[in-house]
Amino acid sequence: MIGADFPAVLMAAKSGEQSAVEVLYRDLHPGVLAFATARVGTEGEDLAADVFVTMATALARFEGDERALRRWVFAIAYRKVGEAWRRARQRGTHPAPVDELGLRAPIGDVEAEALDGLSTSEALTAIARLGPPQSEVVLLRVVADLSVEEVATIVGKRPGAIRALQHRALIRLAQEFPGSMRNTEALPGHNWVDEPS
Repeated sequence: MIGADFPAVLMAAKSGEQSAVEVLYRDLHPGVLAFATARVGTEGEDLAADVFVTMATALARFEGDERALRRWVFAIAYRKVGEAWRRARQRGTHPAPVDELGLRAPIGDVEAEALDGLSTSEALTAIARLGPPQSEVVLLRVVADLSVEEVATIVGKRPGAIRALQHRALIRLAQEFPGSMRNTEALPGHNWVDEPS
């Protein structure tokens, strides 16, 4: 996160200052690349680059704070992943198996503590194997560091559905890696049935 300097960085980036665009890129690229690579395999780098080209061309019209920019960029990434999967289906192919990739990405937050017994590569590989709805939710929550409400907006589902998908995904991960995910009780959404939607 850029923090207190964000308004000045955004203003400079919107006016075309390359160094300011680079600051935004350095802040967002690791998460976008991890999300893209976990979802589309070897096409992840190209997809991430496309996300930032789209961001740079539309940045002058962007209005909002740092969280809003993060949400906007990951919404672009989410749409580009969907487009990549549609193109792959039309070609009769699918993205490279994620377990063949050396994935590395920053993971933070309580969800990350649940995955702390696994390497980042193992965790992202396991998340990618969950399938699109669950893996997208976990990646957007953990890698993109977005709230349940932000993820719900991006994927077009209600917050309760996001909590349910996250809960089921984390249970599946815990079953796949017994002993590695000892903190799943502390995860947001763990008691999603009891929470209002």
